Amino acid sequence: MPAVTMHGTLSVVTHPVAAVSLRYVVAPVTDDWVLPEGTVPESIMHDQAAQHIKLVLEAWAKRCPRRVRVARNLAVRWLEDRPKIGIDPDVCLLEPPPEEGEELKALCLWKPGHFAPPICFEVVNQNHPHKDYTNVQDRYAAMGCRELFVFDPLLAGPASLGGPVPLQTWQRDATGVFERVHFGDEPAYSFVLDAWVLPRGRLLEIADDRAGDSLWLEGQERERAEKERERAARMALEQRVAELEKKAGER
Repeated sequence: MPAVTMHGTLSVVTHPVAAVSLRYVVAPVTDDWVLPEGTVPESIMHDQAAQHIKLVLEAWAKRCPRRVRVARNLAVRWLEDRPKIGIDPDVCLLEPPPEEGEELKALCLWKPGHFAPPICFEVVNQNHPHKDYTNVQDRYAAMGCRELFVFDPLLAGPASLGGPVPLQTWQRDATGVFERVHFGDEPAYSFVLDAWVLPRGRLLEIADDRAGDSLWLEGQERERAEKERERAARMALEQRVAELEKKAGER
């Protein structure tokens, strides 16, 4: 066992270890969490990465038996007495979605029918990448999110914090602890989606399998794939009919 010296609430291990796991209590609010007025500028790459996640989830939502809705940059607030405190996920899933539908301007968790998004996605902004490595999880923990995926396609995060890595995953366990369970370039499993999340270059993909052989497609991609399958099936059928007719003619 390593020797441990106590300094107030700090434990100091007196010899190096391979890795350390930290858990800490998060306050429900800090003044740093005030949502900025207006939209935060995004690069084209950042917007494309986030929009791809949104389109893939929207295509999934159309065939999903659950009542869900996908939102992009929707302000989420959880304290009625501090309504400016919150976070606006790049992409989040609303389940169940509020009755306001298209008229929804913000998700206010003290209102009836407004529930914390079970899963959220953040794409690291290269203009201010530190927040997605140092404190963005605090807000999601306070908000009540069950899963958070942080995608860093350009590896813009700081090296001083163990990164940069393409994908971080935070999940809430049965005791309510919001803990980082994945940090690297491998696929990570989502319990909310019952699917795998895969960092691939500048896009974050979602698939039924860890290898990514059964990717979830955007709506237009899915339509093209279905048409291609129908065309291939039709051509195979026509070929089979032609072969049978040929054999019949030879008799």
